[in-house]
Amino acid sequence: MEDNIFDKVHEVDLKKTMETSYIDYAMSVIAARALPDVRDGLKPVQRRILYSMIELNNGPDKPHRKCARIVGDTMGKYHPHGDSSIYGALVNLAQEWSTRYPLVDGHGNFGSVDGDGAAAMRYTEARLSKISMEMTADINKDTVDFAPNFDETEKEPVVLPARFPNLLVNGTSGIAVGMATNIPPHNLREVIAAVVKIIDDQIDENGETTIEDILKIVKGPDFPTGAEILGTRGIEEAYRTGRGKIRVRAVTNIEPMQNGKNRIIVTELPFMVNKARLIEKIAELVRDKRVDGITDLSDQSSREGMRICIELRRDVNPNVILNQLYKHTQLQDTFGVIMLALVNNEPRIMNILDMLKHYLEHQENVVTRRTKYELNKAEERAHILQGLLIALDHIDEVIKIIRGSKTVQIAKEELIARFELTDVQAQAIVDMRLRALTGLEREKLEAEYEELMKRIGELKEILADRKVLLGVIRKEILIISEKYGDERRTHIGYDEFDISMEDLIPRENVVITMTKLGYIKRMTMDTFKSQNRGGKGIKGMQTLDDDYIEELFITTSHHYIMFFTNTGRVYRLKAYEIPEAGRTARGTAIINLLQLMPDEKITAVIPIYEYEDGKYLFMATEKGLVKKTPIGDYANVRKTGLAAITLREDDRLIEVKVTDNKQDIILVTKYGQCIRFNEQDVRSTGRTSMGVRGMNLSDNDVVIGMQMSSQGNYLLIVSEKGMGKRTEMDEFTRQNRGGKGVKCYKITEKTGNVIGMKAVDEDNEIMIINTEGIIIRMKCSDISVYGRITSGVKLINLPENETVASTAKVRKASAEIDGEQVEISGEEEE
Repeated sequence: MEDNIFDKVHEVDLKKTMETSYIDYAMSVIAARALPDVRDGLKPVQRRILYSMIELNNGPDKPHRKCARIVGDTMGKYHPHGDSSIYGALVNLAQEWSTRYPLVDGHGNFGSVDGDGAAAMRYTEARLSKISMEMTADINKDTVDFAPNFDETEKEPVVLPARFPNLLVNGTSGIAVGMATNIPPHNLREVIAAVVKIIDDQIDENGETTIEDILKIVKGPDFPTGAEILGTRGIEEAYRTGRGKIRVRAVTNIEPMQNGKNRIIVTELPFMVNKARLIEKIAELVRDKRVDGITDLSDQSSREGMRICIELRRDVNPNVILNQLYKHTQLQDTFGVIMLALVNNEPRIMNILDMLKHYLEHQENVVTRRTKYELNKAEERAHILQGLLIALDHIDEVIKIIRGSKTVQIAKEELIARFELTDVQAQAIVDMRLRALTGLEREKLEAEYEELMKRIGELKEILADRKVLLGVIRKEILIISEKYGDERRTHIGYDEFDISMEDLIPRENVVITMTKLGYIKRMTMDTFKSQNRGGKGIKGMQTLDDDYIEELFITTSHHYIMFFTNTGRVYRLKAYEIPEAGRTARGTAIINLLQLMPDEKITAVIPIYEYEDGKYLFMATEKGLVKKTPIGDYANVRKTGLAAITLREDDRLIEVKVTDNKQDIILVTKYGQCIRFNEQDVRSTGRTSMGVRGMNLSDNDVVIGMQMSSQGNYLLIVSEKGMGKRTEMDEFTRQNRGGKGVKCYKITEKTGNVIGMKAVDEDNEIMIINTEGIIIRMKCSDISVYGRITSGVKLINLPENETVASTAKVRKASAEIDGEQVEISGEEEE
């Protein structure tokens, strides 16, 4: 007996056993648990849940069913694993912050963005969402293969028909053995447009779809929680190679508060970030003194949406705090894309084009099988109708045969012999009811037969020609796009380190305006139409009390905008980085864009395309000082700004120009004095120097503008009360810097002091803005030419208590940028 026991013990090599067992386990996890199929984008558990719900008739038009019932059915019939894992997958399909287009419509507590779990499955209910019906559409028309379930008592689908590209649309994440997948969700309209592009190119035959074509259509991931993606480099890398890192940042806004403090408001978080844990992390940073300056932190989220409020101390720079939070918390997160899915049950990393092509191949297969199924059914029915119509043509004889037959079988045999029918047709005739003999019923049969023959012709055409088949897919998928498509939630922003981003931004003329209180915005040029002199203008901006547009200039979207402040520092942005807004919108507070110090105000703004050798920045201050510095000294402006000029306490920078050391400079003062001198009178000094005297001012007089004589043949002068004139440039003779200058405008009570001056030509246009934000645009040729000591004519009609706030020149000239002819407008050196 003992011998028998020892006989059953087999000695095996542990290493080999472990290897084979581990490989079996790894393959099981890879193929049957953690990874989605490239065709329907579902993991086995998700597919089984959806199929169980279809079997339960739990569609969007039926009442919700208990989740416990759905989980029980899935587990008992198809998925022999723990109920908690099945319920977890079901909950995930229903959460609108986890799934971009939820496939399950949940009823009850399904958790929250704060990381709260769903209620137990005995409490919650669910049913299929409308869009998931498209995933399972036509599943009963032999469109997909079915395989036996774990105990071979049921059949389950190997893949769902998936009428839209769910793998890209809803994305997925899964950790297998030795590999993982992480596919971000996308916008349904964009993904379907990409599939349609591939179909169109295949119907066209000559066209071969490239990844470039797809990148133009699919802008990037579209997360259910919104947020902002920084740059396109990571997106492009992921779409081209199947792997990439996408940096996602929360949507924040810096709001000034009544007491001079600022607060940061967070309204959208990166995908999969737990809000409660994020707030805890910020509180921890404040407690550990790693972030200094936050005085209050509150979660004000409600049904209206998310709102995290971070209040700051009065003396801190809100942008610095925000950058610290981006660095230390998940307000900025990285989404590591790994586009891995099962192709023919093998894991493969694919680029976006491969994924879409595999999906399209699946759709061709589904529609072909559905068409064959429908054709088969139609032909079977047509065959029966043929028999019925033959019987109706010879009804008397048919009745006679049936009446004279002892059994149904004999009657069938005689009918088959007499009319050359098939068994199926004979059975249909034997089963025929008497009502079929009425004239109306006969017409119905004939109409049905005709309709069927037409349908059979269409179905055969689909099967015979691949282009027609692709056309069917195209039509059906576009209906889904129309029905369920929505706008993008995730905005793709600019990344300062991403050079490729610039190429995607069109070079176009833009109007940049900035108000006295520091709100800035970008508008398109066609917002403002030209008007006649003396008009009322159009509303240019919705301003706060005591706010008005102070800076207004025209440039191109790719120019650098350099911001010079009252403290003599310079900051820099690209024009396209300034958010676009409508004509009447207030714009974005400049503190959201630049890291300004408290009490720092912007006093001069200039657009620059590139930093060339031999070019200078020429600056003028209110007190008549001027300074010239090589432009290259300002090429590397840090985020925290750069010292541009040293100012006296009561002085401020008012104008900066780009020059070539050959220009005549013209300064004009508030009291109507003007001086013209050559810039070579001013020696070049370093970046932080103070400069030299440009004009000798009388008491209380200040310089209001600086222009170069090369900017126009006339000097346009505008007064506070809307009067103005053009004077020929030659009337101002050149003299040495530092003098008192000559009279250039006759100031009276009717005119008020000089508020703006521009060097213009006949074909220029000018914009004038009053303190209420009303803007008028007019041709310079409409403005009369007068001598030096005159007041001019009325340019803008001003109501009482309103004055002109500023003026800007709209100059149109063609220039070549990067080998491309573009029309540049704006205050730039000629």
